[in-house]
Parts: sequence; structure tokens; C-alpha cells
Amino acid sequence: MVVSLVRRMAAYAWAGPNTLLGLAAGLVMLLFGAAAVRIQGAIEFSGGAVGLLFASRPRPFRFQAVTFGHVILGTSAIALAAAREHEHVHVRQYERWGPVFLPAYIASSAWQLVTGRHVYHDNYFERQAVESCARRGSTLR
Repeated sequence: MVVSLVRRMAAYAWAGPNTLLGLAAGLVMLLFGAAAVRIQGAIEFSGGAVGLLFASRPRPFRFQAVTFGHVILGTSAIALAAAREHEHVHVRQYERWGPVFLPAYIASSAWQLVTGRHVYHDNYFERQAVESCARRGSTLR
């Protein structure tokens, strides 16, 4: 039990720099009417004017949810519910990769672009999340 607690605390600390980015963005969302809840060890911010802004962006810039460490930002509570399993795979990726996750994610997308693939759908971390969800019976991509 103590070892498990220490591992959990280490995972939070390792993902901490990215979580701070997410908390800063989440606080901005709160200022513009978002709601916040804690689910499965992550803080989820959703809705408000910022959620509406991102939900209304053109296709390449629109998203349902995005994860920064142990913070998930969603366009709405409904969008978060639909994306939760996928986004929690990203939370676990942040726990493994720590502060290197964002540069690695960007590098993977850049590599996909250079090699003529889709920057999002072929990104290593997105493929891993989709595959993890598929193994569990979820179809979110």
C-alpha cells in the first residue's frame, strides 16, 4: 500500500509541470463560466465561453477535449463524457513521459507531417490512445 501511494505521488509529480499548464488554462475557463469536477484522479474543466470558442473553431483547430498532465479541458460536459476514456489514456502517457510528453507529442505530429501522414490520427500517442480504447470496447478516435 505504501509503495502504491509513493508510485502514485511520483506519477503526479512527474506529470506536474504539464498539470500546471492545464490548471492555468482551466482557471481561465472557470473565469468564463466553465465548471470543474475531479474524476478518476484528474480535474476536468468544461463548458463556458472558452468551451464554446473551441467547439466552434474550423475543423483542424476544433477539439472535444485536450489533456495537460492530470487536467482535461473539454468543450462541454457531454464532450468530456464521450472523450473521457481516450483522454485518460493521455493522462497515463503524461505519467510515463512527464515533462517530455509535449515535445514528444509535437515531434510525433511533425514527423507525420514530414512523412505525408495525418498529424493527428497518425500521431504515436493518439494511435496508442485509440488502440487502448478499442481493446476496452470504446470507439472514440
